Amino acid sequence: MRRLILFDIDGTLVRGGPAKDAFETAMIATYGTVGDVGAVSFGGKTDPQIARELLTSVGFDRQSIEAGFPELWVRYVGRLEELLEDRPMKVLPGVEELLDALAELEDVGIGLLTGNILRGAELKLRSAGLWEWFAVGSFGSDREERDELPSVALERARLHWSVRIEPAEAIVVGDTPRDVGCGRAGGTRTVAVATGTFPAAALVEAGADHVLPDLSSTRDVVALLTA
Repeated sequence: MRRLILFDIDGTLVRGGPAKDAFETAMIATYGTVGDVGAVSFGGKTDPQIARELLTSVGFDRQSIEAGFPELWVRYVGRLEELLEDRPMKVLPGVEELLDALAELEDVGIGLLTGNILRGAELKLRSAGLWEWFAVGSFGSDREERDELPSVALERARLHWSVRIEPAEAIVVGDTPRDVGCGRAGGTRTVAVATGTFPAAALVEAGADHVLPDLSSTRDVVALLTA
């Protein structure tokens, strides 16, 4: 394999959907509060990290947070699955065409690197018709710190394809400075797209190797990702 391409989900492949509503419902049912939403930035963080920071902001201790996590995630994915029936994720411009083109390349592997917990990622991408494209992935349910996710994805790729993939042979594609940061921490190349909440200038400042307005220019994006 010559290249492993690892995609973020929200703001990179899809947008919209009911995840925030499902998460808030699950937080209230589990802990009695959502926490101080205004004090916590969500962009590019893992689901467990977001929950922990929200709960810490209103005085929960580590033990109480940890004790509630199993029930929180069961409630979250259950509610998410219900709400996605009427409010599926919307695929961003060029994504389907890009995945089609990459899937035709024998020396390219397609995977995920996302802060979503595994089941949440699957539900979101299935609602958009994208889940089957991805052979491997690393998720917020694997590691709470996003910077640790590239190594998880590389190991899973090695096991899946029976070939060692070096960090320099991988590319993280995302829409936030934290996506860029985790790729850099993991030794991969980084491609950032300004399709989320961060402008191109912020992605350049974060140190992305390349910044694109979106993924709609299929031929150019494929050439960039496989160079």
